Amino acid sequence: MKRRKNISYAKYGYIFSLPFILAFLIFSLYPILYTAVLGFTDYKGLAATSWQFLDEPFKNFELILNNKSFRQALVNTFMIWTMNFIPQILMALLLTAWFTSRRNKLRGKGFFKVLFYLPNIITAASIAILFYALFSYPVGPVNSLLLKLGIVDEPIYFLVSKMSARGIVAFIQFWMWYGYTMLILTSGVLGINPEIFEAAEIDGTNGIQTFFYITLPNIKTILLYVLITSMIGGLNMFDIPQLFMQGGPDNSTLTTSVFIYNQAFSGSYLYNRAAAASMIMFVIIAVFSAALFFLMRDKSEIQIRKEAKAAEKARKLANKAQGVI
Repeated sequence: MKRRKNISYAKYGYIFSLPFILAFLIFSLYPILYTAVLGFTDYKGLAATSWQFLDEPFKNFELILNNKSFRQALVNTFMIWTMNFIPQILMALLLTAWFTSRRNKLRGKGFFKVLFYLPNIITAASIAILFYALFSYPVGPVNSLLLKLGIVDEPIYFLVSKMSARGIVAFIQFWMWYGYTMLILTSGVLGINPEIFEAAEIDGTNGIQTFFYITLPNIKTILLYVLITSMIGGLNMFDIPQLFMQGGPDNSTLTTSVFIYNQAFSGSYLYNRAAAASMIMFVIIAVFSAALFFLMRDKSEIQIRKEAKAAEKARKLANKAQGVI
């Protein structure tokens, strides 16, 4: 009998991944590299067809870093992201504990999950119109409610106050994304081995102890993913600040993405400075992501690897001392 040749299916994997690789190279990697190059050029103007590298290559970066509007946008971006992420992750963890509790026999979990996730699939333009109507002045649902309850004596112009404008934008971001975060965390909890929870129940742990000492440590990787993706999304926040407040009042909701958009597509069409600002944000996001990975790394696993390497080194030295090759 003829021996059957070993068939390798690896090539089919490469073939199926080829469309993604091509799309990534054309629509992601090339624009990133092109943007990085533009940051060192004099490319600007709506009808510009050519550009050249600057004699001072980092001039655009210096201008952006010294720009008061950019620094204000950077502060606004971190402030709004912090204001929406902290309640977002707390609400998501609370709902995750509620939906995954083995003691809580909640009915209609699927309905509630869909209900909480629903704001995430509504278009940003619709949400901007909705909240603009809710907080309108002098007649609006929020002002009418506050007046009827006697909380205020006269209507409040929410969209003129800097802090209230930032707070509304942060609340919109929280409202849109807490359901998505909840689903990601819930998926992580469902991936934990049920035997661990059964052993905890046998040992007599209550729900709070189970959540903090079993659930959270086992979804540490998922929490890191949520934190990283939220930070990247938060630092690239554009649609709600632009559609809802256009960066106002007095640049209080101006984010870095809105600033970059204004540099590139408003006024003088300063594509070179917009590219420089984009690369600055790229570096900031990369540094913060690396810091988060370092801070949330699994120290016990690293210690185990170090001990394994030390044991392997000791074994090799012992073999060498005994003349064993």
